[in-house]
Amino acid sequence: MKTLAKEHGFVQATQTAGVWSLDDVSQGWEVVNPAGLFTSSTYFDLAGMSQREKTLFFEGATVQEMIAPLLFNGAPGDSIILVDLMSTKPLTPTQLTSFPVYGNFAAPGASLTFEETVYARVNQYVVDLDTAAWGYMIQAGSNQVGSLKATASDRIYSYRILSLGLPFTGDTIALTGCRHLLQADAKEEAEFQYLMRLRRSYELAQNHDED
Repeated sequence: MKTLAKEHGFVQATQTAGVWSLDDVSQGWEVVNPAGLFTSSTYFDLAGMSQREKTLFFEGATVQEMIAPLLFNGAPGDSIILVDLMSTKPLTPTQLTSFPVYGNFAAPGASLTFEETVYARVNQYVVDLDTAAWGYMIQAGSNQVGSLKATASDRIYSYRILSLGLPFTGDTIALTGCRHLLQADAKEEAEFQYLMRLRRSYELAQNHDED
């Protein structure tokens, strides 16, 4: 059993006249929509495994992080959706935008299928009346989706998506870094099964991909 890890860095964004931008302290994030949507992207490099004609069988996945989102000058009702996603398919910024809404369900706007989603965690945070002056947001819900389906792909894509609710009173939001973890075994399987899995991985690799 091996534990694979990828990290997403600290992010801090500031709102000025309704337009959001990233502060210099942000690490590896980008603005997808200046109205309040940001992403961080990386990937697990499994090329060595694929060269040895091994299939990766997942046993578990999780996310490690430090503290809840920190919000400055917020008001009750301010809310965010925070998505941690690991997939066998690369996604464009536009596709990442749709995931917090459609997930991997059979919907016209869905960008991933159940099988392509290794693991995803969708957290909702809000400012309530009791904690408005505290600074940290309160978790209102947490949901998980994904198949942990075995793959012969040479990459697992790792994304973090921050989507701010509307309207949003706060003028600065910050997230600490996080770590995406996968536990998996690399095993040989029957040649026919491996070739079919490899073909599927190749088809997924033809989609949009950015290093």
